[in-house]
Amino acid sequence: MSNFPKNFVVDTNVPKTANLAIAPGKIPQELTKCVYSCVEAVEHIIKKGGLVMDSQDEIFDEYRGKLLMKGQPGVGDQFMKWVHDNRWKLPDCDRVKISRNGDTYDEFPTHAGLTNFDSSDRKFVAVANAHIKKPPILQATDSKWWGWKEALTDVGITVFFLCPDYVEAKYTEKMGA
Repeated sequence: MSNFPKNFVVDTNVPKTANLAIAPGKIPQELTKCVYSCVEAVEHIIKKGGLVMDSQDEIFDEYRGKLLMKGQPGVGDQFMKWVHDNRWKLPDCDRVKISRNGDTYDEFPTHAGLTNFDSSDRKFVAVANAHIKKPPILQATDSKWWGWKEALTDVGITVFFLCPDYVEAKYTEKMGA
């Protein structure tokens, strides 16, 4: 991945989507390229690092609720084990403090286009926004993020879509455009 960012926040759907590679014959046709992009991203993280998380383990806890800590059977589960084994080895600057404030965070940016942003995904944006370098957020299959990308760009947050064709098509389908 030559154009892969140096540091990044990883949405949970990236390793979850990578886990689909354990049954290649069951991957829906429209998701095949996406699954393998997620596998490549997860393998890159495991080999090279670069992960940015919150110091309160909110992101870790979400990963733990959706992936297997034992590291198998899927690549996303390997990611979970790697995060478990390495999260305390991340540089201090890549374990960002965020402050919960009701169903959002003090570090979540204010922008009219982000008013309806999913409360469960706000932690990823808050972490990226609180980090000194504002690392991009890796996103796989959540099409709602496609609708928020311009507002996020306006506040200095970049979304690195691993599956842009899939996400754009799903977003367009849902929005009826």
